[in-house]
Amino acid sequence: MCNHPNTRRRSITFHTEIVGSDADTPYEIVLEQMANTRYMFTLTWKGRFLTSLVNAQVFFVNSKAKSDFGRIFAKSGILVLLLGLASTKIYENLMLMTNEIIPKALTIAGSDSGGGAGIQADIKTLTSLNVYATSVLASITSQNTLGVDGIFDLPAEFVAKQLEAVLSDIGTDAIKTGMLSSTEILVAVVDTLKKYPEASKNLVVDPVMVATSGSRLLAESAVQAYRDKLLPITLIFTPNVPEAEILLNQESHTIKSLDDMREAARKLGEKGPKYVLLKGGHLPLEREGEKVIIDVLYDSLTGELHEIIHPQIPTPNTHGTGCTLSAAIAGELAKGKKAIAAIMSAISYVHNAIETSLQSIGHGAGPVNHFHSFRPMLFTGKTFVKTLIDSLPGGLWSQFIDHPFVRQMADGTLPREAFIFYIKQDYLYLQHYARCAALAAYKSSDIDNCARNAKIVMHIQQEMQMHLKYCKQWGISKEDILATPESVFNVAYTRYVLDKGTTGDQLDLQIAMAPCLLGYGEIGLKLYNDPQTKREGNPYWTWICNYAEDSFQEAVRTGKELLEDLAAHSASTSPRRFKELCEIFEQATRLEISFWEMGFQQR
Repeated sequence: MCNHPNTRRRSITFHTEIVGSDADTPYEIVLEQMANTRYMFTLTWKGRFLTSLVNAQVFFVNSKAKSDFGRIFAKSGILVLLLGLASTKIYENLMLMTNEIIPKALTIAGSDSGGGAGIQADIKTLTSLNVYATSVLASITSQNTLGVDGIFDLPAEFVAKQLEAVLSDIGTDAIKTGMLSSTEILVAVVDTLKKYPEASKNLVVDPVMVATSGSRLLAESAVQAYRDKLLPITLIFTPNVPEAEILLNQESHTIKSLDDMREAARKLGEKGPKYVLLKGGHLPLEREGEKVIIDVLYDSLTGELHEIIHPQIPTPNTHGTGCTLSAAIAGELAKGKKAIAAIMSAISYVHNAIETSLQSIGHGAGPVNHFHSFRPMLFTGKTFVKTLIDSLPGGLWSQFIDHPFVRQMADGTLPREAFIFYIKQDYLYLQHYARCAALAAYKSSDIDNCARNAKIVMHIQQEMQMHLKYCKQWGISKEDILATPESVFNVAYTRYVLDKGTTGDQLDLQIAMAPCLLGYGEIGLKLYNDPQTKREGNPYWTWICNYAEDSFQEAVRTGKELLEDLAAHSASTSPRRFKELCEIFEQATRLEISFWEMGFQQR
């Protein structure tokens, strides 16, 4: 008998009317117990697209509540969600975990009256990344898309007072600095940060000496203070090429090549920051006949240099890119990512922001689009995985997870020969599946996604060892398995997945792999929790337990997280792209069904 945690969900569904909405249409609220202390709320308004929640608060319901609403939740002993709503806008789907901790990031910077850079850009960026933004205003600028024509520095002691107010009460998970235009302000900031070493351990410094428009923003007297005081306590330093030249006391335009950038990054790293990201936006280079931007990342801890290459996007609208990048890095650090992973995610965020930059804002260098992740999503109200499954033709997913082969394993009536043929082929299949997961890791530019795929590969290895032990009980050796020719069903399935991996991008490959991981995870839990499943004397009960146990379910959760992250960046807003992914998922699901049929046909 295998041990497995209680994975069954208790849910309560009821209809109510929410005061303050623009109609009296009933809303449906579903509450599910996910684990001992975790609950999920889902709010749906049937028949209408709902957009944004204004306010939410969690509280315990009095067990003596007289209303049906109160009695339902009082009996369940569960939290209730009280929704304060604006007159016209609420979320279609609200998911709230009661133990969620909100990541916080602090920006210390100047303002931009045009809204595209500075503290305004920082707050937009952090908010779009689901990070709570706090701010300390150091300077006020008069600027627009054409340039900066005035800077007014706040008194240094007042900047320090703001910083003290935030750190002494709210705290922070990461900090970024932007324009610190005077020595006095810079020293005041450093002195205050040193009083809060834990809060300032994730410090991202964007020197903001030269704006994208070419305007000089930093007084000469402050440059030395940067070198002596701020850089030594910096985790990640993000200068552009002109700023690197200023900090290294070099003449303008002396950094002219990739080798020059590498050397400059090393020299800056010697001044204290643990990581130097020298941005190449001011120095587009040519690779294979195309203009590309190359950012150089220097790891001072290991001495390693990394080059991050991405195509140059032909647009004048790049105002605020440096502010946006450093804020995005701070936001990702606040959410728990390591430095290099945070940098890679932030670069991807900024690339998308430039690619979708806002048109017709001003007459000069316009702003990037901080709202690109807020665009209407094709799967609003559902997870991407749920939307994929729901996109299948009627009954197809059920044909897979409730296939006669599966049902016969559940009741122990599956012919022994059918299972032996299947288990041999499944071992051969897993060899290719591991290759696919490794290929997915190779295709990823995000270290977290690489690590997730690596975890999946390691689990596949464990699963294959489990197959060998299982086969041994049935008198089948590893040599017997490896000597077995691949079934035509196996060849069709594995080569389809590998083809998607070699001709498509990482998401294509993950989608092609998804039915296997998702389906087996659902089958394992479903059969394990089904009281009709035969346990005693069922030769397939161990197989069922293996796919219901924690290690496999953890692999399923990892795969789902990976899919959701990838889809959020590339599948959420393009109907054509989403349709392509649904077609891949459907074909892979049909091939999974054929894999069960293969067991019956034994060919």
